Amino acid sequence: MSEPHGHRPHVGSPEAAADGQPKGERRRLGIAPGRIALVWVLSAITVWVVGELMPGVELKSFGAALWLIAVIGLINGLVWPLLLRVALPLTVLTLGFGVLLVNGLVVWLLSELSLGVHVSTFAGALVITICVSLVDTAAMSVLAIDDDGFWYRNVVERNARRTAPGTELDKPGLLLLEIDGLAHDVLVRALRDGNAPTMARWLRAGSHNLTRWETDWSSQTGACQAGLLHGDNEDMPAFRWWEKERGGAIVTNHPRDAAELERRHSDGRGLLFADGASRANILSGDAPHSLLTMSTVLARDRHGRIGQDYFAYFANPYNVTRTFVLVIREIFSERWHASRQRRRDIRPRIPRSRMYAIVRAWATVIQRDLQVASVISDMYAGRPVIYTTFLAYDEVAHHSGIERPDALATLASLDRQIGRLERVSGDTPRSYELVVLADHGQSQGGTFLDRYGTTLEALVEEQVKAGTATVDGNPSEALGYMGASLSEAAGGTGAPAKVVRRITRSRSTAGEVHLGEEEARGPQGAEGDHPAEGTEEETQPPEVVVMASGCLGLISFPREPGRVSLERLQELYPGLLRALREHPGIGFLLVRSEQHGAVVLGAGGEHHLDEGRVQGADPLEPYGPNAARHVRRTDGFAHCPDIVLNSTYWREWDEVAAFEELVGSHGGLGGSQSHPFLLHPVSLPLPEQELVGAEAVHREFRRWLVQLGHSEYGEPRGPEVVPAVAPGSGTVTPAGAGAET
Repeated sequence: MSEPHGHRPHVGSPEAAADGQPKGERRRLGIAPGRIALVWVLSAITVWVVGELMPGVELKSFGAALWLIAVIGLINGLVWPLLLRVALPLTVLTLGFGVLLVNGLVVWLLSELSLGVHVSTFAGALVITICVSLVDTAAMSVLAIDDDGFWYRNVVERNARRTAPGTELDKPGLLLLEIDGLAHDVLVRALRDGNAPTMARWLRAGSHNLTRWETDWSSQTGACQAGLLHGDNEDMPAFRWWEKERGGAIVTNHPRDAAELERRHSDGRGLLFADGASRANILSGDAPHSLLTMSTVLARDRHGRIGQDYFAYFANPYNVTRTFVLVIREIFSERWHASRQRRRDIRPRIPRSRMYAIVRAWATVIQRDLQVASVISDMYAGRPVIYTTFLAYDEVAHHSGIERPDALATLASLDRQIGRLERVSGDTPRSYELVVLADHGQSQGGTFLDRYGTTLEALVEEQVKAGTATVDGNPSEALGYMGASLSEAAGGTGAPAKVVRRITRSRSTAGEVHLGEEEARGPQGAEGDHPAEGTEEETQPPEVVVMASGCLGLISFPREPGRVSLERLQELYPGLLRALREHPGIGFLLVRSEQHGAVVLGAGGEHHLDEGRVQGADPLEPYGPNAARHVRRTDGFAHCPDIVLNSTYWREWDEVAAFEELVGSHGGLGGSQSHPFLLHPVSLPLPEQELVGAEAVHREFRRWLVQLGHSEYGEPRGPEVVPAVAPGSGTVTPAGAGAET
């Protein structure tokens, strides 16, 4: 077998020096003194300018500004680690702004030491600190100090010193880097246009192949990762769905629900079970080591010191300063691009709030950098298999569009992180095969509400003549991860964790921090609209529940036991099915007939899946050759909703209509949302036929691990784990029952 790609860059490649030495290693040998001096002078000029413009800040000479910057640098290098032990909780909770407060205090105190600088107010000291941080970071970016030299010194080498490698490092490891929501065709154009230079270099060098695969009907992260990481995504019809026997909804990125889903689908031998690491995923793949993984956030019996990764990251003043400035830059970038779309009347678009800008900065800067630092630690520890999900592109594409400038800029920043991990792999004790993949894609289009002036919920409510409940909330996945990270940071035993628990107490329930959580709402849209105690209605479930996963819609009737049949629906709500199938924004809907079995209804025809016949125009024809297979599989799920519907797909525009307020969406069928990619080393081949379903991709991952020498992944999977009770049946159903092969 050829030497694994990523162990050392190819001699003569863009990443190698003339002597074959990786550029990353060469940059680490030192930082040019001239560049350091230039940044020092620029910082001093910044202090001088602030002194000239701001009342209460006085400098006797330019030399005093130089002395002040030099002393601040010494304090940051020598005294800062001690100060940070006290300031760390504030730093974490303020996403880095706390360090500026502490540095402002340092400047204020230094001004009393007769260094030729006098600052009369703390506000003046804080302004100096912020301005110097902005100038320093800008200068480091321009001079390429931050590009790899300082980054290696402050991130990579620190991780190497902190991490002890494991044993049996002669077998190559597998590093799986998921870019959430990136479609195969979008990546192809990004490679062509220079928006993913690292991955393009791999392809041009011939070290990797790019392969398209196809998701199941539920093209969203929860179901896809269950298949990828556990080899089983049975009975996961959407991102959120109603379960009648539970009397409530399952929401994939709620930590408690994610833990329940992993309980149902794990056999204890997932993709990461053998000393693997899960970083920033929905499910853990049974990894012993996990960080920011929804299914394990609340687990207190995990390896390591829970929550310490967050505090360790922010304990580095380089990380704090860099993160703070990049967050500010990202917030301004988001506001500028949102304003640009409004000014140029770019369609489709959705309103984007100031709060969303902060949430986006979390996904594109803070979470990304935390998980990269954690993956580097895993690589130096020699973990045999590592899986991490980069949320940033998916988050931006949802709100901006799948190939809008800021989405492609976010993709380029992720490509840069992948290049950094590639360079790190040249130094780690275990060599790694690098695989980049997506769990699903996204499809773009104006929303259902924007096109038709009404929501799916309102359309259903008009026909059933009864109040509906919905589980919608904020569609931003990043907000869920922010809450999960606070839950995890608060789960430790140290003083910083206690401070986080105290500050987030009002937003916590049994250790889980809630930020913008989805809630089941009644007709008035208020969580607290409940009947008086003792009334019959108090225990009555809602008559109708409407939910959405991108362009996938789900309708359930909780008061009706089991799966409600087509015939029963026509009896209860005569106009509902007609209104849904004839609506121009709804492409097809799935129901189950007592007489004909699974039936797909469209405006111009019907597809009887169980009987294998089509009446009129096939409503599934626009959705690809595997559409019938996907829909039939969902129909067999124990928790298949009473009605499942998919928005229209307009081929001429390559657009869908999301039932949520999202420009780019996924969750159903239609367009590129169903076609993610695998960028894999040529030494780890795939079958010639296209892989269909995340479970099929999982099997290939296991085969690769066996090929790399990890024979434990060739052993059979354990017995299937069963869910509690099938809806309305009172019987136990195996988790894998009804799955297609």
